[in-house]
Amino acid sequence: MASARISFVLFLLPAMVTFAQESYPVHPDTVAKEGVPRGVVTAHRFTDSKIYPGTERDYFVYVPAQYDESSPAALMVMQDGAKYVREKGEYRLHHVFDNLIHRGEMPVTIAVCVNPGVVPGGEGAQDRFNRSFEYDTVSDRYASFLIDELIPEVRKSYAITDDPNLRAIGGSSSGAIAAFGVAWHRSDQFRRVFSTVGTYVGLRGGNEYPTLVRKHEPKPLRVFLQDGSNDLNIYGGSWWHANQTMLASLQWAGYQVKNVWGEGGHNGKHGAAIFPDAMKWLWKDFDRPIETNVSEHPEIRDRLIEGESWKLVSEGHKYTEGPAVAPSGDVSFIDGPRGEIWKIAAGTNKATKFVDDLPGVSALMYDAAGRLYCARNKALTVTRIDPDGRRTDLCSGVSCNDLVVLEHGIYFTGPTEQAVWYLPIDADGNPRGDGKPIQAGKGPKKPNGLIVTPDRRFLMVVDAEGRYVWSYKIDAATGKLLYGQPYSYVHTPQDDMIGGADGVTMTKDGSLLVATKLGIQIIDPPGRVHLILSRPSLSGKLSNCVLAGENMSTLYVTCSSKVFSRETKLDGIAPWQPAVQPPKPRL
Repeated sequence: MASARISFVLFLLPAMVTFAQESYPVHPDTVAKEGVPRGVVTAHRFTDSKIYPGTERDYFVYVPAQYDESSPAALMVMQDGAKYVREKGEYRLHHVFDNLIHRGEMPVTIAVCVNPGVVPGGEGAQDRFNRSFEYDTVSDRYASFLIDELIPEVRKSYAITDDPNLRAIGGSSSGAIAAFGVAWHRSDQFRRVFSTVGTYVGLRGGNEYPTLVRKHEPKPLRVFLQDGSNDLNIYGGSWWHANQTMLASLQWAGYQVKNVWGEGGHNGKHGAAIFPDAMKWLWKDFDRPIETNVSEHPEIRDRLIEGESWKLVSEGHKYTEGPAVAPSGDVSFIDGPRGEIWKIAAGTNKATKFVDDLPGVSALMYDAAGRLYCARNKALTVTRIDPDGRRTDLCSGVSCNDLVVLEHGIYFTGPTEQAVWYLPIDADGNPRGDGKPIQAGKGPKKPNGLIVTPDRRFLMVVDAEGRYVWSYKIDAATGKLLYGQPYSYVHTPQDDMIGGADGVTMTKDGSLLVATKLGIQIIDPPGRVHLILSRPSLSGKLSNCVLAGENMSTLYVTCSSKVFSRETKLDGIAPWQPAVQPPKPRL
């Protein structure tokens, strides 16, 4: 890296400390050189966003001299784009790229340098400035703008690669967190990140990123971080400490990350001075895929199998849900809108349909005798299907979204009544008493998935509209649920008001697996998320999960129209198996 010279002069003023101007040497690669082919920068305007309606923005496209439309170019997107292509600016991206491409230190790369959007206020009114909304928000909204709107506009004129390994993104301050967020949410599109004085603080939830980096199954990203010890320290947090926290998280999780720290403030001077060297590192070995080392990841090595990924089991459904494992080892799931129940035979990845006339079926669960119980929310009915195909409606008249079957009774969630219902049953699976369900517990705003702990002592109930899974103690004599608490914390997308957690399953050590918008979240017995498994598909709702297979270690998930499986090191347990006492957790 280029050396940096920083001078500080201290002036004591009332309640103020002022530092002298930072000074850095001009990097030779920011200057046009004789004999180096020069690319072209053109200015454009984009005013047709559906994601950010009413916004107008300038953007600038750098095309290197070596560009050949018959060979798609690599791509780099820079936020606050105008400052990167000014001829007398700090970065002078066009000269840097000219020099590095000429020497083969980065691929032939088109740069799209885009400004944040502005909604004009009209004559005599203030404009609405979208910068913080677009850049600081922790969601995939800005990624969708780039991927679905702006880049397709640029591709009308230029051939750009689809290879995410050859796509980079960068920025400074809020532009830096925006760049990281795009790669984080859409690593299928971008895998190289350049970040200077990044705003990983609590403006719009950006302080959550270091935690998510540690907990989420690592993504194939390479990240360059720059910051200075005199960066901002204001109401949203300390930029200097936040960047160090990001670095620590990325290193802990095994990412390819490089940092350059200085003593500067919240500006682009240091970042611009090292920009050419940062690009060399970011694009190093650009012909090789970026990989993240997870072999020593503390939360992965005992749960996942290195190299194992999601496998497609079944597709072409309308909406899959409710996977359940039978004592035979078969896994069943439903296609609710079509009223179908499908079965994946034990030891196979082949799904076949065996029921097609239960409209609105929403969940399944087996008992130890191999009887299949169905929650049928549309019909307000709980139904049992015996191994010989005979069906019995067990109760009706209340909503029933998901269910769990124990020896003494069935618990099922009633989202309409905001209740958890209990139906006592006998050894043959028939209702006891008057055959009417009782309201066993109340609490979640929208009770959804539920599962029992390995010792059968506690019932866990998902609140689909909150960010907690509730825990209740089971009174086996009466079926009542006691001492309900919003207990297990679930991470939710910062841009969403509704958590969206859904189906759950359990391991023998008492870990809870929850299907959520972010992925499968693995929560320890005290209610803390340790690991978030990546979604098998970016599109569609990840609705439910179950552990099955010969060793109860194959994880099956339902995701929109598809079903996926993944081999793991987890040790699952079904409610029909003998109860076990999990070990006392570390508190």
